[in-house]
Amino acid sequence: MAKKTVADIDVNGKKVLVRCDFNVPLDDDQNITSDARIVKALPTIKHVLDNGGSVILMSHLGRPKGKVVPAMSLTPVAKRLGELLDKDIVFANDCIGDDVVAKAAVLQPGDVMLLENLRFHKDETIKDKAAKEDAQLREAKDNFAKQIAALGDVYVCDAFGTAHRDNASMYTVPVMMEGKDRVSGFLIEREIKFLGETVSNPEKPFIAILGGAKVSDKLAVIENLIRKVDAVLIGGAMAYTFFKAQGKKIGNSLCEDDFIDKALELLEEAKDIGCEIVLPIDTVIAREFKANAENRVVDGDIDDGWEGLDIGPESSKLFASKLEGAKTVVWNGPMGVFELEPFDAGTKAVALAVADVTSKGGKSIIGGGDSASAIINMGLEDKVSHISTGGGASLKFLEGKKFKCLDILDEK
Repeated sequence: MAKKTVADIDVNGKKVLVRCDFNVPLDDDQNITSDARIVKALPTIKHVLDNGGSVILMSHLGRPKGKVVPAMSLTPVAKRLGELLDKDIVFANDCIGDDVVAKAAVLQPGDVMLLENLRFHKDETIKDKAAKEDAQLREAKDNFAKQIAALGDVYVCDAFGTAHRDNASMYTVPVMMEGKDRVSGFLIEREIKFLGETVSNPEKPFIAILGGAKVSDKLAVIENLIRKVDAVLIGGAMAYTFFKAQGKKIGNSLCEDDFIDKALELLEEAKDIGCEIVLPIDTVIAREFKANAENRVVDGDIDDGWEGLDIGPESSKLFASKLEGAKTVVWNGPMGVFELEPFDAGTKAVALAVADVTSKGGKSIIGGGDSASAIINMGLEDKVSHISTGGGASLKFLEGKKFKCLDILDEK
């Protein structure tokens, strides 16, 4: 069933606790290099403010491992948020404690408060399994969550990037707020619509494109998708594990030897099901991994001393041809080392082919991470249907996993 969103409830006069994903990239001087995640949270925030509520925002940033790390403070986020909303932000120097309670207590409708980095407290990242096995850990996590839960009248989950994690702010806090409204924000609503509904009931032909370094990261995704898609196009370093499984020489290319047998099983399983797995037919290889390194294109075995760093031009054409006429496309993972020229050509070609599918009325979903970076760097973000805000979360969604933090939200 569909989940309630913040638009389905009355927020007038209420303090709305919103879990956002403000895990933004910072440079060495703590300047935000991309405010995309802040911008994407604005619709939910503005809706609450426009409807008479006040907002208490919480997020993590980086991996401070339960310690206060000034370089990972959310202070830059508070500054940028204030600029985007054109209002003063009440910034709390912690996420729990007397000062936080006092500041939250005097919030008026239209006010915005941002809590300091949740992960400055180790209790935020205690895993549920550990908490179940250790009463002391469970008590610590529950106590931390209770303090945060007490700040708000409503809980809104709008952090898809951490939806696959059982962090206290994602799951234990809404558990502690039973009896109060617990709903999704507009960002989560959009992610569920595109990743959930589209993958479960896609318009065909449905093509999946998978790349990246590790086949182990995508095995469960491939297993789930071969039963839903018409074809899986595989590029990136993960392709070399499949090549080795087929008995091909891959030189010094990345390969996960522990997964060779599983790769071969997947090829056979897909064949039996009637799903086509398409591997590259040529490869751009180089002797070393650096920009403008000596390189060439091969359409067969890769000699020792050389490594594959991108799909070749014929593979790019093949992949583009497989996407012609597609009605639904899901893409997760680059086709090569797209950060370095000339090993970015395959990823660029696939990005253009995906955008072409969209221009012809198809639906295209980019599963976050490096694929999203490639699309954005090419200026194609407006040429695809949806770019997920969570790389790891989108992978779990494509695996068919259930998310506890979403299951607990109120049904429409």
